[in-house]
Amino acid sequence: MSHIRVPMDFLVQFMRETLKRVGVPEQDAGIVTDVLIRSDLRGIESHGIGRFKMYLDFIRLGVQKPVTKLEIVRESPGTALVDGHYGMGHVISHRSMQIAIDKAEKTGIAAVAVRNSTHFGICGYYPLMAVERDMAGLAFTNARPSIAPTFGLNPMLGTNPIAFAAPTDEECPFVLDMATSIAQRGKIEVLARKGENVPEGWAIDSDGNIVLDAEALLSRLPAGTASLCPLGGVGEILAGYKGYGLAMMVEILSAAFSGGPFCWGLSGFDESGQPVPNRLGHFFIAINIAHFIDPGQFKKITGDLVRAMRESAANERIYTAGEKEFDKEGQVPGLGVPLNERLCQTLRDIKREYEIDLPLPF
Repeated sequence: MSHIRVPMDFLVQFMRETLKRVGVPEQDAGIVTDVLIRSDLRGIESHGIGRFKMYLDFIRLGVQKPVTKLEIVRESPGTALVDGHYGMGHVISHRSMQIAIDKAEKTGIAAVAVRNSTHFGICGYYPLMAVERDMAGLAFTNARPSIAPTFGLNPMLGTNPIAFAAPTDEECPFVLDMATSIAQRGKIEVLARKGENVPEGWAIDSDGNIVLDAEALLSRLPAGTASLCPLGGVGEILAGYKGYGLAMMVEILSAAFSGGPFCWGLSGFDESGQPVPNRLGHFFIAINIAHFIDPGQFKKITGDLVRAMRESAANERIYTAGEKEFDKEGQVPGLGVPLNERLCQTLRDIKREYEIDLPLPF
């Protein structure tokens, strides 16, 4: 499917204006927009403007609140438990990561657990906030059930991403941002918009058969009749149990530390099938490098490590985590964000439904 390039500034203004139209305060609309456009700038099309309508639908259905009222339930010098009260997940997470960073300034390491949140966009956005303060950061979140455990045939765990970021002495930090499934649900949504199939090995149905139809997979995941495979795939031969174990680790960090629900308690539907808040949990960690070692020395070591990987290349270039996204972030503002016709139509529908007074550039 062909793409057109849409100016970044237009998408930023469009999202901000639409969010304010549905009741999101201006400052919070700026945070949500920044998280989403950062995804598109980094080439992660599964979590940028392509997900925008999902948040508008959640607000319209009443399962997500446009005004975020964050509550600190419990606190110590190096920890906090936050209740997001079903506000905007991006705002809840931005503020929670900021709490962790501020605490780590004094304590060296700080962790914040979050309950009753909603989808927060790309996981890697929040550790990058720590990097901006010469810290390393980690972020975790649980999600709607989609991964089958090893030897299981039904979705039990979410794609449960892990993100870690650390500064280097190069312009590009190290940023690992990964789902604990072979591919996250957002990539399936991108394939469905393009009318393409799911690669073999990404998903199975409740009989263990391979699922290739992206549209069908998206409808079957909530019904529990199809599942994404954990990292490593089905069974133990290619270490699928490692992806399953990592997904469980994220579930424990996100649910047990926050006292929140897990697995099908995050489905977003009640027993009668009516939509309800997802009640997601997150976990954020900030590590103040200066409490361990001189930040300049830390950056030199991580930079040397990155260069050692790169210099070991034989024929093709070796990348470290975050490099490709960093390169994209330098290119996309000048080129524009690539949108296919299906997504362009979604933006036309949003403009009409919410009466947004901005001319579309397509």
